[in-house]
Amino acid sequence: MQRVMIVNCFETYEQRVELLCDYFQENGCEVKVITSDWLHMHKTIRQTCPDHFEMIHVKPYTKNLSPQRLMSHDGFAKAAQRKMEEYQPDLLWVLIPPNSLAKTASAYKAKHPKVKLVMDLIDMWPETMPISRFKNIPPFTNWRKLRDQYLRYADAVVTECNLFQSILHGVCDHQKMHTLYLGRKSTGSVSNPNPPTDRVSLCYLGSINNIIDISCIEQIIRNIKGDVELHIIGDGENRRELIDRASGAGANVIYHGKIYDAEKKQQIMDQCHFGLNIMKQTVFVGLTMKSIDYFEYGLPIINNIQGDTWYFVKSKGVGMNLSDLRMDYIEMIQFSNQSREGVPSFFLEYFTEDAFKKRVNEILETII
Repeated sequence: MQRVMIVNCFETYEQRVELLCDYFQENGCEVKVITSDWLHMHKTIRQTCPDHFEMIHVKPYTKNLSPQRLMSHDGFAKAAQRKMEEYQPDLLWVLIPPNSLAKTASAYKAKHPKVKLVMDLIDMWPETMPISRFKNIPPFTNWRKLRDQYLRYADAVVTECNLFQSILHGVCDHQKMHTLYLGRKSTGSVSNPNPPTDRVSLCYLGSINNIIDISCIEQIIRNIKGDVELHIIGDGENRRELIDRASGAGANVIYHGKIYDAEKKQQIMDQCHFGLNIMKQTVFVGLTMKSIDYFEYGLPIINNIQGDTWYFVKSKGVGMNLSDLRMDYIEMIQFSNQSREGVPSFFLEYFTEDAFKKRVNEILETII
């Protein structure tokens, strides 16, 4: 391989893209990244990007579930296909969604059969969306088929967790499927835990949106026998509801807002016993970015996510799954201290830059 193109529509996954770039550049490849000029998280036009990125202008959208968003993604996929024709890569690594990228990448592969095509499923649409009543009716079934009917044309299908593969059996050859967990470049922060001994201190990190199960968080707080405090790092449309319901359940809520500085986040999480990894059960996800954040900062989790995370918590002892939560504050503090000891080595094994690149190498060896 000499020329590699990576296509990614969302800034949310640029850490994954940067690690892929580093891997390919370290192996002597010329790398081009195609991305969107629309920042999904902030709903604004992107002004700058790294030198090896090329932005494609797309139609703006304001609602996550809207025809405008689908039109924007479809336009991105078609424009990305034109960039593929211009660049003529030896290897094409496409992050999906948008599901329409599966179609355009397959069309490029059909025209250029020598190119190696990797489809990297970083999310599952519509499965991960909180629309359980509608997932099995048109147009959502058509949306899913837009992805599924083209996966078989990839040389490798990569998923960000094992759970995603559970619904792909029969869609593509199992031998083509590989799991590549999200990896992280080191923040350089060092954990120095100092949580309180007279109360349970919880942390919520990330977007406070409509897939977070605030009712479940409220119930967790009510179920803990003893004083509880909740540190919130992040923001979102449901921030007020989370604060009010956590307070109503008896927690002392400390709202920090959005924090991007690693040292500041480390200092807050060092004051906590557990990170909350709680989503609505209708959301189909096996591993969350927030759980990896918690692990990176040395914090065990209270988890209700099934699949990979549930397995890791149970088998690696890096927190407690929700069914285990029947403790008073003293027992929880003791459990936290025990769990915390195993978190750093667990993170090193699965989610570091080195672990990520090693796994990429193993995947590419199957197709090259």
